[in-house]
Amino acid sequence: MAETNKSIRASLAPELQTSGWLNTPHPLTLASLRGKVVVLHTFQIFCPGCVQIGIPQAQKIYQEFDPNRVAVIGLHTVFEHHAVMGREALEVFVHEYRLRFPIGIDKYEDQPQGIPLTMHAYRMQGTPTLILIDKTGRIRLHKFGHVSDLTVGFSIGALLSEEIDESASPPETGPAIAENRACDEDGCSI
Repeated sequence: MAETNKSIRASLAPELQTSGWLNTPHPLTLASLRGKVVVLHTFQIFCPGCVQIGIPQAQKIYQEFDPNRVAVIGLHTVFEHHAVMGREALEVFVHEYRLRFPIGIDKYEDQPQGIPLTMHAYRMQGTPTLILIDKTGRIRLHKFGHVSDLTVGFSIGALLSEEIDESASPPETGPAIAENRACDEDGCSI
């Protein structure tokens, strides 16, 4: 399985910090999803790589894998153009693209500005970011940008086949500071 951010690989996944949810009757927690492989797809509605590649991939994963074994979660994590990417715009986007998987809205410490809390906790470089969390709650893949469907499918299958070993304790890590902002066809970096 490929990893790009080795400093957080196999660490316990930080809990999601959200200000709201779409497509689910109640807020989701990673703790409540233990025993399942979690596919966390982070995106922004105006990110070209998210719209063209990441979101369709998350939708396919949601449609193809057994929801009793694989939980697909979208996380709208906005680090730019805050005024135009609020909840109302996200609701329209989710409706228009017919997204069915649960989507959390990344929370800010105070006002919507800067880097939201979950994005900061996971030390994300931008959007789209794909994070695979194993059945014990550990981060096993953390990738900014496009990940091929074949790689993602193989990685999910490998995690599904693993026996749960809760005896290993993951290393804890601190947040990273990101500096550059740029969007291209693969995604938007901070």
